[in-house]
Order: sequence, then C-alpha cells, then structure tokens
Amino acid sequence: MDREVRTFRPAWAEVDLDAIRHNVRALAAVAAPAQLLAVVKADAYGHGAVPVARAALEAGATWLGVALVEEGVELRDAGIQARVLLLSEPPAAAAATVVERAITPMVYTADGVEALAKAVAESSKPSRADALAVHLKVDTGMHRVGCSPDDALSIIEAIDARPELRLEGICTHLAVADEPENTYNTEQLDRFDALLAELPDRDPPLIVHAANSAGVLAHPRAHHHLVRCGIAIYGIVPSPELGDHLPDEVELRPALSLKAQVSHTKPLSAGASVSYGRHYRLPADAHTVTIPVGYADGVPRSLGLVGGEVLIGGARRPIAGAVTMDQLVVDIGDDTFPAGEEVTLIGRQGDDEITAAEWADRLGVIPYEVTTRLGPRLPRVYVP
Repeated sequence: MDREVRTFRPAWAEVDLDAIRHNVRALAAVAAPAQLLAVVKADAYGHGAVPVARAALEAGATWLGVALVEEGVELRDAGIQARVLLLSEPPAAAAATVVERAITPMVYTADGVEALAKAVAESSKPSRADALAVHLKVDTGMHRVGCSPDDALSIIEAIDARPELRLEGICTHLAVADEPENTYNTEQLDRFDALLAELPDRDPPLIVHAANSAGVLAHPRAHHHLVRCGIAIYGIVPSPELGDHLPDEVELRPALSLKAQVSHTKPLSAGASVSYGRHYRLPADAHTVTIPVGYADGVPRSLGLVGGEVLIGGARRPIAGAVTMDQLVVDIGDDTFPAGEEVTLIGRQGDDEITAAEWADRLGVIPYEVTTRLGPRLPRVYVP
C-alpha cells in the first residue's frame, strides 16, 4: 500500500469502494422502481464523503443526502453535480449558499420558507422557471424536526405563495424502522398516507419518500418514489433485529477496515499491569505489542475494558487495559511479532473478522457511532 497516501503514520482506515458499489446496487434493486439517495453525511459515516459519493453514483444512486450545508458545499467543490438533498431545514444565514450551490433543502417552518424565498429573490432568480426546489418534511412520530401533519397544508400554501420556491417533494422519517415488528412503523406510515390522501394532485407529482436503510430492507410500504439509504450502503445492517428480515437478494459487504502496524514490542512478567489505571494484569509471562492508534482516533478508551480484541497473525488477541489517546497495548501471549506487523482492529484477517457491530455490542452503542467516531488523524486509503 502506498506509504505517501498514509503519510508517516502506521495506522489507517481502508475503504473498499467496490463494496460501496455492491451495496448500492443491491439496495437499489430491492427499492426499485424507487430511486436511491445515498446518505453521505458525517463524512459518509466516517468513510469519506467525496469518494463514497462518486462510487454510489457510479452504482446507480441518483441523489446524495447531507445533514449540513457545509457537507453539500464539499460535494459541489469536488465537482459533483448530482442532486443533493439537505436533510434538515437550513439556518437562515445559510440560505444564500443553498441557492448558490444548487442544494435542495428540506423545509418545515414558515420562517424557513421565507428565508429561502428571500435568498432566491436576492440572487436575481425570482421567476418560477428558476424556482428553488424544496422538500417538505412532516413529523409523523419521530418528533425531532418536521412540521406536524396538521400544519403541512399551511406550509405547502406558504411555499406555493412564493414564486421563488417550488415544492418538489414531501417526506417523513421512521423512528423504529430497525424494529421490524414494532407497530409504531404502521402508525407513522398511516399518518403519512392520510396526509398524502389530502393533497390535491400536482403536476409534476411530488417525490414522496419515507424509507431509511431499515425502511428499505424491512418495510416495502415505505419505498414510495425515493429511498434514503445510509448505514446499509456501508455494508452494516442497521440493527440485530433486522438480521432475519433481510431480503434474500441482499448480502451487504462491510466497506471499512481499521488497520495499523505494531510499533513496539515488550516482554513482561506474570502479574505486570498494563496502561492507565492498571486495569489489566498479565495472567502469565507474555509479550505485549503497542499499536499506534487510540481514543483520539475513535477507538474508545473503554474498548479494552469490555473485552475488545484485535487480529494479529490471523488470531484474536485481547486489548490489554485502557486504550490511551494515541496508542493501545495488546497481549500476544507466547507469540512474538516484530514492529511493522499488520494489525486489524475492524475488518477481516485470515479466517476471522471483527466488525463495527461487534464493537458496538461490546460498548453498548450502535455501529453508526463506531464508524462516525473514526477521526481525521486516520488517513483514509481507498481500494477502487
């Protein structure tokens, strides 16, 4: 692997772009005829927004989704011209940038509608032909953002009253889509369908969307015209409960591996303690190795305290004690490995694999948190 790409640090996150393409194709096939929006917010869940966006578009995604205006600008600065949907209403101060960079925003307040209309007017594009497309977000039960179903018609009227804006889509978000048997999914979709039934026909018809990754995999009723796929395009099943509900044709491939090289080796006697707090004591005479990656890179300090392991020489080895800011220590028992030996923290080595879901299970979090916490000090190396 190219050392200059990794700079001087023997630790890196490796991203398999072909796995991204494979996952997008598989999800698009399940969602068809709905179009697929690839969510690349939070630096593509830690995988790298621009390379992932390009791979997803190559595989058939027609939209990209971001959480922040700045994330949309990053895509535009990289030369990506695909439709970009901003998944929340932008701050008023960002409205001009949304217009200038041709980002499609969500709206759900009268103030948000007014700010965007004003930004279009001030950009000398007040005619309907040049109107800014917007999507109305309706809160059917997530209770995070979005207008209530009761207020949706008045917000639509406010949009229609402004020639600077054009209502292109309407959407909602499912709170428990990753719990396939939870009846709250049905309640939310019923509320959404009831609202859709109240809307007069529009020409062209509105783009309707409700499904996130879990919705795509477990709730065909939510597919509508567009699906918003996030965690699944990275090869991670949204929840353990979904494992038994995956369509037969969907085999997700994890795209990210976290790797490093041994930086130091040390023989220690039985009973020796390792790392801050002396939480780990060697049960017998053994060798330890130091790995140059730590909690400043997104490896949680507590991972070694809850049974976290790494793969060295094709076998699992326990992290010894607390992970420190820049390094962690591994107990390799009677074995010895030289400096430079490759270590896999997430990914496959030999016949074994450590997944982001395994980390999440040990830590009591969700896999989304594992990948999005991998920090910028870790170079991303892309496998085409």
